[in-house]
Amino acid sequence: MSSMSVRKETIDPEPELAPMPNGPAAAAILAGGIGSAFYGLVTVLAEAIKSVGNALNWYKPSGPLSGKTGVGVLGFILAWVILANLWKGKDVAVDKVWKVTVGLIFLGLLFTFPPFFLALAAE
Repeated sequence: MSSMSVRKETIDPEPELAPMPNGPAAAAILAGGIGSAFYGLVTVLAEAIKSVGNALNWYKPSGPLSGKTGVGVLGFILAWVILANLWKGKDVAVDKVWKVTVGLIFLGLLFTFPPFFLALAAE
């Protein structure tokens, strides 16, 4: 009889993964806040300056709301592209990004609050 040796290999069930940089995710988070602030700012401008409101009337049945929303979305996309490229492969302080984002969202909500923007409405 020949003796056979059995070789056991151990398989690691959970291989070590290198941590991914958080820059691209932080860019998306902050871009959301920037888009909200853009939307709020455009809302105030559309109410305060009649020509801006008329320029934002991209689709007549919805009035200037179509342009306000469009500018807010464009602001989000532009901010996301710029920040994602700046922070690609980097780690950023997400706690600071969250604080700034919450502030920008609050600002956007304030600017879209009717008593606020109607106080600035063009006569």
